[in-house]
Amino acid sequence: MAGLKPGAPAPESITVHGQSRVLEVGFSDGSRYRIPFELMRVYSPSAEVQGHGPGQEVLQTGKRLVELESLDPVGNYAVQPRFSDGHDTGIFSWDYLYFLGSQQDQLWAQYEARLAQAGVDRDAEMPAAAGHGCASH
Repeated sequence: MAGLKPGAPAPESITVHGQSRVLEVGFSDGSRYRIPFELMRVYSPSAEVQGHGPGQEVLQTGKRLVELESLDPVGNYAVQPRFSDGHDTGIFSWDYLYFLGSQQDQLWAQYEARLAQAGVDRDAEMPAAAGHGCASH
């Protein structure tokens, strides 16, 4: 298994820890990350979360207790999680998992800043989707 970028660390182990809600990934460079399901869900690479361009991101809330129901391989370069809230359209490449793991502190800080800017709490329910006009899902 290799990452998408030449020379990028490849995963050597992946363990789902359901009780503590973390995905543990060990990489070929010796690094090991425990990535919370909530962080994965909030930063899902899907168009539903990221939008179709800069400034179109959809702030995710109410994901603290999200569970990982399944984790399916995508070729030899990624995994596709299915979360307990029904979200299953994000494909997490090995490079992206490495990014999430290695940048957790900064990503949490950015998330908290976005929540504060929006005036919402991390545990607030997501507003009902009034159709986001995206025919790709």
